[in-house]
Amino acid sequence: MSLDRSKAPQFSLPTEFALPAPQQFQLGTGSSVFYFPTPGIEAVKLEVIGTSSRSVLPNSQALIPSFTLQMLQEGTTQSTAQQLAEFFDYHGAEVYPTLSYTQEGLSLLCIKKYLPTILPTFISLFSEALFPEENLAKRKSQRALSLKLDQEKPSSRAGQLFKKGLFGPEHPFGQEITEAHISEITPALLQAYYQDHLWKDCSLFLSGDFKTQELEQLLATMEQLPLKQGAKKQALPTPAATAFLLEDREDAVQSSIRLGAWSIPKSHVDYPALAVFNTLLGGYFGSRLVKNIREDKGHTYGIHSSLVEWDQYAYWVIAADVKKAHQEEVFAEIDKEIQILRTVLASPKEIEILRNYLIGQLFTKFSSPFDLIDQFKGVYYAGLDFSFYEKRFETLKKFTAADLLSIGNRYFSSSDRVQVRVG
Repeated sequence: MSLDRSKAPQFSLPTEFALPAPQQFQLGTGSSVFYFPTPGIEAVKLEVIGTSSRSVLPNSQALIPSFTLQMLQEGTTQSTAQQLAEFFDYHGAEVYPTLSYTQEGLSLLCIKKYLPTILPTFISLFSEALFPEENLAKRKSQRALSLKLDQEKPSSRAGQLFKKGLFGPEHPFGQEITEAHISEITPALLQAYYQDHLWKDCSLFLSGDFKTQELEQLLATMEQLPLKQGAKKQALPTPAATAFLLEDREDAVQSSIRLGAWSIPKSHVDYPALAVFNTLLGGYFGSRLVKNIREDKGHTYGIHSSLVEWDQYAYWVIAADVKKAHQEEVFAEIDKEIQILRTVLASPKEIEILRNYLIGQLFTKFSSPFDLIDQFKGVYYAGLDFSFYEKRFETLKKFTAADLLSIGNRYFSSSDRVQVRVG
């Protein structure tokens, strides 16, 4: 049978989407290990992620967790920082911290054949770090320079002010980081956090190609990790939003803007449909905001709308760098596009393009073996499992223009928004 190259292949959407659940094991320390087999892949990824105790620290010590994690490879009781760097480099391994407002941990990426050699040194970072004062001084100097540069960048500054406007300046998620926070850090404070708060309530995420006996040996080795239970957490203060924040820069020709408000978490039944609405609004290159403000008006190179979730908080935010002279017009056009999406049915063609894009994007999220565990973590820390993605797929196959009107009116109708302008 000859192939007729004058005709395009027939297009059809996938009809099924199922994901294999990870194998789960329990360490003697009480920590769970989630294992994703990667047949034929020689790389191994191991992530040890615990619950952050940042909330028990005073706001003046907000940088202590990040500095603690970043300093783990600056020297241990057995090796100097240079020796650690040369050891991991020689074996082609990468060790890096994992840090967010709610999780903190350490990750290892290496070749499987070197894993038995690397693991003892990797494990030593969990209990033998020293936090040398000279190395800390360099880190603090670098962080101060980075802070200064971020303050000068309108986009970085706008992101910081948006969080301040949404949560309030006294909330841990909204406070501004200053040089005073950097000055507060001492080796003693890092050592105290390291000993008392790190490695609490950890979950381990493992990807690799292991035979049964190899996996059993690896799990036995993981028992050496000094993991503990009972992370300390304090209730966070109630957010106190500020509706408008302006930082005018007289000579600027461009401004970085943010607009957003509270939303719903991944666990909410309406979240899959809301994610579709957000994509049509400003979540991809064919969105309403891109077509209007970038393509038609030429006021920006890019504008994007996102759904964000931190701990128990969820919000949506629109971000763009625009010509300063057109700030007011851009905000007006954003409001206009939200209003249109809430009141006028999208065309069948637009719905079809959006559906095809979103289904393709969903499958792309699982295109490599390591993607699977990354996406699993995304739902695991929201109290969900892989059925989240399967339900999302069902929503993508069936959503209608009328569904988007309903969702838009439910979650984008409030005028209680935070607006930020820097530039």
